[in-house]
Order: sequence, then structure tokens, then C-alpha cells
Amino acid sequence: MGASLQANQGAGGGRRRRSRGRRAPMAEINVTPFVDVMLVLLIIFMVTAPLLTVGVPIELPKTEAKQLSTGKEPLTITLDSKGGIFLQETKVALDDIVPKLKKIAGTGYTDPIYVRGDKGIDYGAVMQVMGRISSAGFKRVSLVTDVEGS
Repeated sequence: MGASLQANQGAGGGRRRRSRGRRAPMAEINVTPFVDVMLVLLIIFMVTAPLLTVGVPIELPKTEAKQLSTGKEPLTITLDSKGGIFLQETKVALDDIVPKLKKIAGTGYTDPIYVRGDKGIDYGAVMQVMGRISSAGFKRVSLVTDVEGS
């Protein structure tokens, strides 16, 4: 018995080892799926970003003044081309502007209040709104315009 076992092992009946050796681990990183995901996210953000600018659609007059930069969302009052008055995105009556601003301000509002008026609206309507805001004690009232050439 022992002789037959040795004969089979010597004749190559057992396992043979591969001459190539073990496979080395793959050291390359496949970035194709990463690039695909990033491109899809880029397209999604490019499509949705313009939709995130909410507000009342108006056509602002153009000036050469520089844009102001603030850290937080400003308080805006908008007069659209039809004469509607909006506090942020909520439509309000002319007589309700000051009480609503005072309610927002509480004890005092030190940030500027921006008045946006459509370029087709009567100048007197814009001044009437600004006058009511100023007479209520709000001292930092500013007009908003677009930059020329944009």
C-alpha cells in the first residue's frame, strides 16, 4: 500500500502548484462610477438652482452701482408691475406694511429693509411705501436695482 501511494505522488497524481504564483491584489482605483455620480449631481444642481430663487417676479431698473453683500437673508418689500405689495413673498395691503414690520422687528430692527420696485411701476407708489416705512421708525430703508449690462 505504501508503495502505491508513493508512486502516485511521484507521477503527478497530487495537486500541482501553479507556476504563475498567487495573484497580486489590484492596486488601481476605479474612478468611473465616482465620476458618473458627480456628473449626475452636477446636472441636478444646475437644473434646480435657478428654481430655488423664490420671490415675486419683477423687472428691476438697471444702475451702475455695486452690489451689496450681506450674510443673512434681507427683509424685502416688493412692488410688482400690477401694483401689488409683497412682504418677502406674502402679499400685503399698504396699510398693513408698518404693523407687520413692527411685529417682525419686535424691539428694534437694525438691518436694512430693501424695497424692490418693478421698473414699470409709478415712482410715487414706491416713495409712498418707503415713506410709510421711514415714518414708522425704520431708518435703514434701501432701494434695490439690477446692475447695468446684466
